Amino acid sequence: MDINGLLSGFGGGAVTILAFIAALSIVVAIHEYGHYIVGRWSGIGADVFSLGFGPVLWSRVDKRGMQWQIAAIPLGGYVKFKGDANAASGKDADAMEGLSYTELRATMHGAPLWARAATVAAGPAFNFALSIIVFCAVIMVSGQSGDKLVIGKMFEMPHKSYSLQEGDRVLSIEGNDVPPTSDNAAYAAFWDAIEITDPLSFEVEREGAVMTVTGPYINTPVVHTIVPRSAARRAGLEVGDVITAVDGKPVAAFVQLQQAVEGSGGKTLALDIIRNGEELSVELTPKRSDEPKEGGGFETFWRIGVSGGLAFEVDATEWVGFGDAVKVGVSQTWRVASGSVSGLYHMITGQISSCNLSGPVGIAETAGEMASRGGTSFFWFVAVISTAIGILNLFPIPMLDGGHLVFYVYEAVTGRPPKDNWLNVLMQVGLMIVLGLMMFGLLNDLFLCR
Repeated sequence: MDINGLLSGFGGGAVTILAFIAALSIVVAIHEYGHYIVGRWSGIGADVFSLGFGPVLWSRVDKRGMQWQIAAIPLGGYVKFKGDANAASGKDADAMEGLSYTELRATMHGAPLWARAATVAAGPAFNFALSIIVFCAVIMVSGQSGDKLVIGKMFEMPHKSYSLQEGDRVLSIEGNDVPPTSDNAAYAAFWDAIEITDPLSFEVEREGAVMTVTGPYINTPVVHTIVPRSAARRAGLEVGDVITAVDGKPVAAFVQLQQAVEGSGGKTLALDIIRNGEELSVELTPKRSDEPKEGGGFETFWRIGVSGGLAFEVDATEWVGFGDAVKVGVSQTWRVASGSVSGLYHMITGQISSCNLSGPVGIAETAGEMASRGGTSFFWFVAVISTAIGILNLFPIPMLDGGHLVFYVYEAVTGRPPKDNWLNVLMQVGLMIVLGLMMFGLLNDLFLCR
């Protein structure tokens, strides 16, 4: 294992670990609070609410007699309801013997079926609610592009200068009028119609006057973002690097870089770059990426893990109304949830690479990268993780919420719960499945897919 590469990928060590703990703690706290509060509303009492596992670092007991605590291992949490033998909600038969009807009703295993089912389902439901709220808040804070194309910060291109300026409102490029940015189809067609040439002729409005100025080709091969755990991250590329050639062949547009990477078939590439005026060369090997298709399923690409964009930022955003923001929150949550289920199915059936499954190291690296990009990126990541954990917990695996719900369906159909000895066996099987998935993800992070 490349220890130096691993530490480098962690993007700042302590910051990455803190970002990972913060993201996971938020998601787990909301999930477990959903169990707790719905259980309380349903008449089920709780003894312990724990954020983390292992030795207790801090605790206090509230007026209801429940212990709130923070434990040393921040990789999950649990609510121990009355009548539970452990954090996995196994039945404590000895403790439940001799209880009165009222006392029995306040336990997890003596409550009506509806109360137990609602309490278990509340954890994933609160995760989905958190995702919708965070997605909604982020889009309201960030806004969306307005209908006018206004030049923001321009990315510096080596050895070139242009008369296009920040604050210019672009009316046309190479004689093609700029359509409203809200018209997605027309806007995309507008950019696609611009030929790869430099410089371009821009007609702009500046301080009330209309003038023609020169500007860069709009889709330059400048690195805007770098994907965590990618080939670019391992090779040491940085945001702002200008990629000038691939295997000695000049590239003038980001699309040409994409074509070169896709055409490599996963072979090692030599990239010439300019960083702060200095010419450098790096080698990297593209990684396989299985990405969802429009009509369902996945398609395989080769990626180095960088994203490009316009040669300038668009400095025009509009406030998004609450109703529209909620729609974005719901649709984004559904997109993440359906993509997670589809991805897992295609991994199990062997249609896409198992490297799409990350463990704690991969999640930590991504958390650190998102935190380094700012608060909105970090909280967007929290919302994505919240949806993923909500979906994971609904899988019909004993020990997870979905497994408990399957047991409740069995009880509703047969009129009796599964026998305790069978439950104990199934819970052990579920524990092995969950631990196996975690170990497989960790192996992917450290050895198989780096």
